[in-house]
Amino acid sequence: MKTQAAIFDIGNVLLLFDYTKAARRLAEKNGLASDPDRARIAAANRSLELGLSTRDEFLAAVRPEFRDTGDPAGFVSIWEDIFEENTRMTSLARRLAEKIPVFLISNIGPIHHDHILRTYDVFRIFRDGVYSYRAGFLKPAPEIFEIATRQFGIEPASTLYFDDLKENCEAAAAAGFRAHHYDPHRADLPGSWNIPL
Repeated sequence: MKTQAAIFDIGNVLLLFDYTKAARRLAEKNGLASDPDRARIAAANRSLELGLSTRDEFLAAVRPEFRDTGDPAGFVSIWEDIFEENTRMTSLARRLAEKIPVFLISNIGPIHHDHILRTYDVFRIFRDGVYSYRAGFLKPAPEIFEIATRQFGIEPASTLYFDDLKENCEAAAAAGFRAHHYDPHRADLPGSWNIPL
């Protein structure tokens, strides 16, 4: 079947990310002698990515874990700075965008979403996106793929899907998409994929 569209995940696909980079900088900035409560930070981040809490509520929950009492903008600038463009996959996205519509599905909160759109020009090629904090669902929930199908006006059977998590690829495949699991540690990908257009 001819490929009519493609959907990309963001984290560890188009952009590599490392939360420990921000954690180290915040610990150094605020002179932390012990590690913050990672479980509490993860819970606050999940709530933000599900759209259950606001940006301000997230900051109120997470900043005390780093004993951060300065300007909130300073915290945000460090929290945003965890990404690096993965040119192997952004190059693929650019090539596909020359022939077919490309879209995004991502588990992401508003802080990182706003930052990456400002920072990385590759996101100009994408026609639309479904973001967990707006959708109210996190992958691999089937609902997020149902929303994407309706919102993008696509046929899953003719749509490629790229994600770094196997469970997300399995959910996409169950929804009818042609899923490709991307391992950022494998140098042979995406060159080894046979993608008919």
